[in-house]
Amino acid sequence: MNWPALIVFIALFVFVTGLGFWAARWRAGDLTQLHEWGLGGRRFGTFVTWFLLGGDLYTAYTFIAVPALVYGAGALGFFAVPYTILIYPLLYMVFPRLWSLAHKHGYVTSSDVVLGRYGNKWLALAVGITGIVATMPYIALQLVGMQVVIGAMGVSGEGIVGDLPLIIAFIILAAFTYTSGLRAPAMIAVVKDMLIYLVVIAVSIVVPLHFGGFGPIFAAVPAAKLTLAAPVGDTYGAYSTYATLALGSALALFLYPHSLTAILSSANPGAIRRNAALLPAYSLVLGFLALLGFMAFALHVGSAPEFAAGFKQYGNNFAVPALILSVFPGWFAGLAFAAIAIGALVPSAIMSIACANIVSRTIYRGFLSPDATNAQESAVAKVSSLVVKLGALVFIIFVPVPYALQFQLLGGLWMIQVLPSVILGLYLRMLNGWALLIGWAVGTGVGTWMASTTSFKAAVFTVSLVGVSYPSYIAIWALLANIVVSVVLSVLLKPFVAPAPVLAE
Repeated sequence: MNWPALIVFIALFVFVTGLGFWAARWRAGDLTQLHEWGLGGRRFGTFVTWFLLGGDLYTAYTFIAVPALVYGAGALGFFAVPYTILIYPLLYMVFPRLWSLAHKHGYVTSSDVVLGRYGNKWLALAVGITGIVATMPYIALQLVGMQVVIGAMGVSGEGIVGDLPLIIAFIILAAFTYTSGLRAPAMIAVVKDMLIYLVVIAVSIVVPLHFGGFGPIFAAVPAAKLTLAAPVGDTYGAYSTYATLALGSALALFLYPHSLTAILSSANPGAIRRNAALLPAYSLVLGFLALLGFMAFALHVGSAPEFAAGFKQYGNNFAVPALILSVFPGWFAGLAFAAIAIGALVPSAIMSIACANIVSRTIYRGFLSPDATNAQESAVAKVSSLVVKLGALVFIIFVPVPYALQFQLLGGLWMIQVLPSVILGLYLRMLNGWALLIGWAVGTGVGTWMASTTSFKAAVFTVSLVGVSYPSYIAIWALLANIVVSVVLSVLLKPFVAPAPVLAE
């Protein structure tokens, strides 16, 4: 047991727990209204939105998984850096318009936007269910990140004893989310991001000093890991894989319910545009974060006897904890591990709130009880947030981590299938709701089939066109199928179905 690390970890965890409960009084509003509980009253300015989006997008699993991918696969893992750059022009151009529509019409979720645009409740339901299904394994993987750092401090056990720390964290998360709504993760995100910045900057300075600079670090990494393998023969190889992973991830990220929840909680479109300009600071940190994988490789943490058990249990996900434990004293390790654990709490809270908003607004009020009051709608959302978190906890306790990763792979390619309905529908008058629903079904089916050909173990599918092979992110192929079907059917249905009006801002 690493007691210095554990003491610092517990102290910081207790602090943010208190902050989460106190957040209900911060910019207090009527939490019986869904927009107050689930969107913070739409009153977050540039500063809070910046931390909220950062806490939403750069999660505990990012902190663990990106360096782990670089540690294992090398340069391919850096696709996460350009993809986070690609999303900011999209954020700047598209989402202020979506915010304006949501604010004008009282929309809380992307399903609301789709229903208002097309008047098709089945398409809205498909968009909502896709968001929930794609987000559930995402929440579970945040708990994986927390599980790794808890194990790194020596807290372990079999059965219920081993899972007890996660259960305690779930209870705390459930309690302050229920009482404070989105205000809790918004406030905690400020602490979480400051800790993340501190840890990444410290590691990026101390570890190179330990080696005598970055040169010896890169020299210790095999050349094959430092760059993408050049295409050989009639294939684009790793180049098309890297490019499509970056593009597909960028297109999908802000379609997730938790990302959209953070955007819709902003006070005005200007706050969103300013954040599009400021958020690349997180991408800079992400670049250094990815480099931790090379640092861990250079330190040979995978062959160190003291870390053998951690790598056996968690695989390459243990690379960052092993790196931190190798170089830093126990108290700093506790600080770093607390940052990662808090980095699990913040997005988990936002994700559960976003899913609860969909359940309450799209399913409960849209199908089960159209005449429900605002207070009833908010109450259903609060209970739903508990059920979502409980589901994620059960998922991670009883489902092996590799299966959770496979579900996350499917989640990404499913989530991108709502892009035509949510994004293209903001601008194109020609699209038809029923055509979009069929396109969504085709894209989801094609993507799932492609993933099944890899036994759900890879995100890449190779298509040959004119004698050239293009290994690419499955989500891109599925999205292309979706768009083609949606556009063609919209044209065919045009003589028979009146087009829906493009909503004005």
